[in-house]
Amino acid sequence: MSASHSARPQASSTSQSPSPLEPNAGLGMAIQVLERATALLDALAAQPDPVALKDLSKATGLHASTAHRILNDLVLGRYVDRVDSGLYQLGMRLLELGSLVKGRLNVREAAQDAMQALHALTGQTVNLSVQQSDEIVYIDRAWSERSGMQVVRAIGGRAPLHLTSTGKLFLSAVDTRQVRAYAARTQLVGSTINSITSLEALERELSLVRQHGYARDNEELELGVRCIAAGIYDDAGKLVAGLSISAPSGRLEDAWIPQLVETAAKISEALGYDAGLAT
Repeated sequence: MSASHSARPQASSTSQSPSPLEPNAGLGMAIQVLERATALLDALAAQPDPVALKDLSKATGLHASTAHRILNDLVLGRYVDRVDSGLYQLGMRLLELGSLVKGRLNVREAAQDAMQALHALTGQTVNLSVQQSDEIVYIDRAWSERSGMQVVRAIGGRAPLHLTSTGKLFLSAVDTRQVRAYAARTQLVGSTINSITSLEALERELSLVRQHGYARDNEELELGVRCIAAGIYDDAGKLVAGLSISAPSGRLEDAWIPQLVETAAKISEALGYDAGLAT
């Protein structure tokens, strides 16, 4: 051992203090910021009118400069709006998120029994999915070992709109300009040899979806798996989810389509949808 190495000072375990860059320290700071942001949001929610910075500082116990800094970040995220007079109020982003959560919770609750009944009838996997940006998100599923197919995408999993039956439902509900914008953003990247990868083919497919009132996935996301989907609508007549049956390609039966459409319609009715008013 060299002299320089043996002379190296040893840190005392009792005198060493944690670095502010250590993971636990960073986590503590992040939690503190979240707690302060939540306190500010709660203070804004407690008042029917826009609130001044000094009043928010007083209500939360935060120094005015600290409250101002956090509010600026919340404004950037659209969680808070700064009005012209320098007052603050809750932002539209909270309404967007709240509506999204409310819709998903209501759909899952309304769909659970119906999904189990459809699974019992078909013996195949039944999926409940919603749109998030350019993808669908699986939010619930009814399945069993007898479905004859391993569930690849877990609840919370995502898939591109144009490669899935439910995704095609959502694309069929928007205008041509929005479909073309989607195609430009995603480049319609395929997953299998059956995937739709051209705008012309996608537009033809969406025309069929509108004509028939349901959508298909013909091994476009996964080879060996086919799907059919029908739409679920809320009380405002908006497409909020898709109900789909997934099965090994040789087991999917068109005879299930009427029951699938009927089940989706029952779930829509539970959400307050009136088909008579929508026509």
